[in-house]
Amino acid sequence: MITLENMLFGMGNPLLDISAVVDKDFLDKFGLKPNDQILAEDRHKALFEEIVKRNKVEYHAGGSTQNSVKIAQWMLQKPHKVATFFGCIGKDRFGEILKKKAEEAHVDAHYYEQNEEPTGTCAACITGDNRSLVANLAAANCYKKEKHLDLDSNWELVKKAKVYYIAGFFLTVSPESILKVARHASDKNKIFCMNLSAPFISQFFKEPLMEVMPYVDILFGNETEAATFAKELGFETDDIAEIAKKTQNLPKENTKRQRVVVFTQGKDDTVATVGMVTMFPVLDIDQNDIVDTNGAGDAFVGGFLSALVQEHALEECIRAGHYAANVIIRRVGCTFPEKPDYH
Repeated sequence: MITLENMLFGMGNPLLDISAVVDKDFLDKFGLKPNDQILAEDRHKALFEEIVKRNKVEYHAGGSTQNSVKIAQWMLQKPHKVATFFGCIGKDRFGEILKKKAEEAHVDAHYYEQNEEPTGTCAACITGDNRSLVANLAAANCYKKEKHLDLDSNWELVKKAKVYYIAGFFLTVSPESILKVARHASDKNKIFCMNLSAPFISQFFKEPLMEVMPYVDILFGNETEAATFAKELGFETDDIAEIAKKTQNLPKENTKRQRVVVFTQGKDDTVATVGMVTMFPVLDIDQNDIVDTNGAGDAFVGGFLSALVQEHALEECIRAGHYAANVIIRRVGCTFPEKPDYH
């Protein structure tokens, strides 16, 4: 029997999600697109105050990587603390809420706590089926490799894991931390997974992204991110299967494992390089049952990772990913029922 405790390691930007249903005027006021994810600028400062004043606001432990490991834990149920999570928070009320929420989700979170910046937040502005995410990284931006990752007790937790997952968003914070973990995984023939996360990562953080790429065993992304990535790398194709193939063939350090590329496309088939490029149809869902697509991508990865840590075949990992995403989009935010109904 494989022991699963601390087998999955995640590192990223821990954010307290604040979600609320807003109208088009609210989006226009802050210059937001209905379906987007951006980093907060000065002009968005008032947005956070304004959204909190709305009558129905929900708080959740968020941030892309934390969402995914939380869902992996939910899919597995037992044992608790399958996932270790590192990230930076502030010593404040939101930080306390985050710690409590991570604990409730049975994630083994070891946060680096500092005083300079408040705990990061992410406003999810929901209009119909769309969600516009505005992240104010604040403390999440302050993660320090030498003050946290390099500490013996923390590095021991990294070494314990056999599957690693870091969303591309963390490239804006601590690429040196990502490289340290990625190299460890590669040297020890463990599995390092990464996510393209958002078009702006490929556009503005291409250099650190490509520095990590040789260590990436499994790369996730959605169709928009894949298209941007292809454009930035001069692939000269907008065929998603072709993009997946070219991405798979990018240089790789650990030649014992062929890189796997998994691109989701909303309601369309998931494209994955399982040997050759294969299409995996997603689960059917009535459009009326879709409440909020917020977190669908994170959920897919979480489901996928829950099967991966159990050493299941890739097809099975994708099936688990589709199941988790299908559950999440029926609910507001990245939330889930008490137990999965998955076999």
